[in-house]
Amino acid sequence: MSEEKKQGFFTKLVSGLSKTKANMMNSVEQVFSGFTKIDDDFYEELEEALIIADLGVNTSIKIIQDLKEKVKARKIKDPLEVRGLLKEEIEEIMTIGEDAYDFTQKKSVILVVGVNGVGKTTTIGKLAYQYKQDKKKVIVAAADTFRAAAIEQLAEWANRASVEIIAQQENSDPGAVVYDGVQAAKARNADLLICDTAGRLHNKKNLMEELKKIFKIINRDYEEAHKEVLLVLDSTTGQNALQQAKQFKEITEITGIVLTKLDGTAKGGITIAIQSELGIPVKYIGVGEGIEDLQKFNAKDFANALFDNGSNDLH
Repeated sequence: MSEEKKQGFFTKLVSGLSKTKANMMNSVEQVFSGFTKIDDDFYEELEEALIIADLGVNTSIKIIQDLKEKVKARKIKDPLEVRGLLKEEIEEIMTIGEDAYDFTQKKSVILVVGVNGVGKTTTIGKLAYQYKQDKKKVIVAAADTFRAAAIEQLAEWANRASVEIIAQQENSDPGAVVYDGVQAAKARNADLLICDTAGRLHNKKNLMEELKKIFKIINRDYEEAHKEVLLVLDSTTGQNALQQAKQFKEITEITGIVLTKLDGTAKGGITIAIQSELGIPVKYIGVGEGIEDLQKFNAKDFANALFDNGSNDLH
């Protein structure tokens, strides 16, 4: 990626996270500036500030425990120095493995899951567009046949991204759509097949059966393809997004999270809670409406955007 484009992404990330930064960092900064020594009260206040910032109780407790160990090990006495440690801690929690985006370098099937209304179809459109820009051959499959609007919406995005779409009528069998998608991907030597899926969490058993069937088809007919399951969550729902992630984790094996609408929320701290509590990497974040506003997640940039005042120390 060009330095200019990277710079543009970071600027967008900074402005996209501005509400989260205001919500999270204001209370956190008050703790750092309000204490002259590091004691139990300091840690208690800091923990409370993190919980308020949507990091959730478990993640906040874990962060405070880690900070205590680091403060002790490094013999830190000044509360202000803990700020740097907190930034370091968040970056550590959020760092994802080197192989997180391996699926973009090999023949892959990406299943996109999530409840209706979180931006699932839009996410597929944006991913298809970005991979197409990277000179990948992309096919999308409209396997959310339960919602007529989902098929139309995906067709519109496929058109915008100039990629092929495989679709059937509303209420047709999702497995049949995925089967057609797999056959098309193999016949056209596609790099990526991206499948939309139904988002009906209230009927967990049906959804589980449906996804099982879809996996069975992919494993049987496209065994050589890498499988990626991306869960799309709406960050504006805060702790509710974490609950959804937990429920989807029970239904299927998730390989990555896509967090949408980060630019419209002060609850971006949930990003940290999801990765910390579930151990599922956040792989993409949405910081705007535009087709290019879905970004690969970068822990260092995320921490810089939250803690630095307009710094552009890009990795």
